[in-house]
Amino acid sequence: VTTAVSGLQALEFLGLVDDKQSSVIQTQIPKVNLVCSDYHMPPGMTGYELLKKIKQESAATKDVPVVIVSSDAETTRVNECLEAGAVMFISKPFQSADVENLKNLM
Repeated sequence: VTTAVSGLQALEFLGLVDDKQSSVIQTQIPKVNLVCSDYHMPPGMTGYELLKKIKQESAATKDVPVVIVSSDAETTRVNECLEAGAVMFISKPFQSADVENLKNLM
């Protein structure tokens, strides 16, 4: 389990940040089984923006399952994330079925 406090930090871990944003793009990307991101993150990037970068910017990360979590489960927001490639959108507070579904993704 790795924790990132921002979308930029998550992108750094996944090797999707160029030197203009922070560090040099990594040549080896760590094995990632699942990305779980809150929709609302610290200023700079939403969970939706992180999702799009993971799915679109690298062949090495496009198949990584991404789950978006939010207490603001507005229908258009949920649909936007699912259409962009999220495998799940979980509304807070979590239900036991949500946790079971997460376990099945791993």
